[in-house]
Amino acid sequence: QVQLVESGGGLVRTGGSLRLSCAASRSIFSINAMGWYRQTPGKQRELVAIVTTGGSTNYADSVKGRFTISRDNAKNTVYLQMNSLKPEDTAVYYCNTRPIAVDWGQGTQVTVSS
Repeated sequence: QVQLVESGGGLVRTGGSLRLSCAASRSIFSINAMGWYRQTPGKQRELVAIVTTGGSTNYADSVKGRFTISRDNAKNTVYLQMNSLKPEDTAVYYCNTRPIAVDWGQGTQVTVSS
């Protein structure tokens, strides 16, 4: 089973940017859809963005126009470029397949200060 390791989180101010990376332990070429999810304490994990093998993308309304998901199959990596960050984007961010098919990684904490 593929293992996923997220990185790139941190503390930024409102309006700042971060780029998250999700490194897979094996090829993701055959995985049709990969997604970024996020979770805050007391809330369910929510889907933020997905990208297919063909490059099609879809975003939650709350991040449209600010976040960009991409994948590099040669590097077995999925990225999430986050711009114009808001305090409500504060969460632990995870990547996984879509639908969910592998164990969750440890996630990466994103904190946006006001």
